Amino acid sequence: MKTQALSPAAQQFADSILALRPKLAVFDCDGTLWSGDSGADFFYWEIERNLLPAEVVAWALPRYEDYKAGKVGEEVMCGEMVTINSGIPERLLEEAAEEFFSSVVAPRIFPEMIELTRALAAGGCEIWSVSSTNVWSVRAGVKRFGIRPENVLGAEACIEAGLATDRLVRVPSGPAKATALREIVQRPVDVCFGNSIHDVDMLAIAAHAVAVNPNADLERIAREKAWTIYWPEKTKESP
Repeated sequence: MKTQALSPAAQQFADSILALRPKLAVFDCDGTLWSGDSGADFFYWEIERNLLPAEVVAWALPRYEDYKAGKVGEEVMCGEMVTINSGIPERLLEEAAEEFFSSVVAPRIFPEMIELTRALAAGGCEIWSVSSTNVWSVRAGVKRFGIRPENVLGAEACIEAGLATDRLVRVPSGPAKATALREIVQRPVDVCFGNSIHDVDMLAIAAHAVAVNPNADLERIAREKAWTIYWPEKTKESP
């Protein structure tokens, strides 16, 4: 993706973060680096392309409706969105995720966020992404931001003989995001970016917390805690 000129407000935001000279930055993905829910989108995209067995689809579609109705917890659902791929070759999932992200999610990237992450990386900042979305989609997406695949903590299944299994490595959602950072990264976070209530614990452990495109719950908390709030330019566009 080519770089592009930012609006004065967007440039001012990016400059304010770069002025902190962070050594370690952490980003949520959906709603923070790009708009929308790429985890749900990938789920439906897989179904449309017959990547999932019919019996799995027959179970998963009503299960996801139960989740939307509040009958299934966030962390449970995020894990199941990964384990439904049990038995599928990881290489196929990686290829599918790249095609999916390029065609569906890439147009929704927030330009100032990709400019910011690239500038941070160029300045020697170590960047991690933490997301409850499947790692295949996240890794496909964040490489555009200069974030290395090994620095992705996403919803991840164990791989055996090249195949995804129904056993989970981790599901970083809610408090589990902060836990994953403590266990894997094991260093102080200088600046952290998130957009939802599920990012609060992760934001709280950073020296500087930034609520990007926050939902109402996170915006309220961010104002109470005097965290930085930023609305990407694309969120201000009329539909």
